[in-house]
Amino acid sequence: MMMCLKAQAVMQMPTGGTDLSFSRHHRPHMEKAVVVMGATGTGKSRLSIDLATRFSAEIINSDKIQMYEGLDIATNKVTEEECRGVPHHLLGIVDPESDFNADNFVSSASLAMKSIVGRRKLPIIAGGSNSFIEALVDDENYEFRSRYDVCFLWVDVAMLVLEQFVSDRVDRMVAAGMVEEVRNMYSPKTDYSKGIRRAIGVPEFDSYFRAEYSSSTNPKTRALLLEKAINDTKINTCKLARKQIEKIHRLKDVKGWKIHRLDATEVLQKKGTEADKAWEELVVGPASLIVKDFRLSIDHYRDFATTTEIKDIGIREGELGVAMATAT
Repeated sequence: MMMCLKAQAVMQMPTGGTDLSFSRHHRPHMEKAVVVMGATGTGKSRLSIDLATRFSAEIINSDKIQMYEGLDIATNKVTEEECRGVPHHLLGIVDPESDFNADNFVSSASLAMKSIVGRRKLPIIAGGSNSFIEALVDDENYEFRSRYDVCFLWVDVAMLVLEQFVSDRVDRMVAAGMVEEVRNMYSPKTDYSKGIRRAIGVPEFDSYFRAEYSSSTNPKTRALLLEKAINDTKINTCKLARKQIEKIHRLKDVKGWKIHRLDATEVLQKKGTEADKAWEELVVGPASLIVKDFRLSIDHYRDFATTTEIKDIGIREGELGVAMATAT
């Protein structure tokens, strides 16, 4: 996996006042960035990779648990095959015993963003940790918003459909060896409040592993504890999904983020080629059009120029677009 380069980020603040000359020397240069959001299991990683192959992009992981090294099955990291050659940043690069917080993410992601745009690639931030995304985008000094024009995509799935999918996915993870993977890093003195051990699917198995260590626990009891651990993992994953969706609604409705919703419900209700076809028609196709229009748009500069300011410098609505195009 690709780690971010250790470089200093150079941020630009938009110019204030009424000086709205759009010459190449005065207007702020805004890089483009895409953020892919959604609850766990909705297809954020898949969409980000699909878009990256279409728009010459690199992906920055914003899932706080997937940033840790290890537990690839339990944390549902994308495989090398699934990455399809697309570079991924901040994926499996943090020591599993350490704590990686929002400030750490903002610093690391900012460096990764600069390195990506320096290679003339499109940065795509993808993951379910909306608190990390919010900390990056709406930082205290307005540095991110002053440097990047952002397009937000939200892959959404009806909750009842998503809950069933998540349940089935946990079963697939167990079949793929998740229990053995978690067992390999188990310790009776484990602290589940820090590092990678906070991941759903780790603390849920504590009682089961303790029973394995005890010679007095009979096989039937251990089997029941295993069943409970798997069921608790499903329940807690569904709780996480609901919290993630609530957070997206807050960012959209309270903070006013312009988020494009893509409904992938039908995708999860189908199988095989029918599911792939629905994914292309309902998610990738519309998302690609949104990103294409976004990359060609100059709407960001309108956000900095109020109608009154435009009138003050004598630029009519039509002339404004010509002036911007000339300055590009």
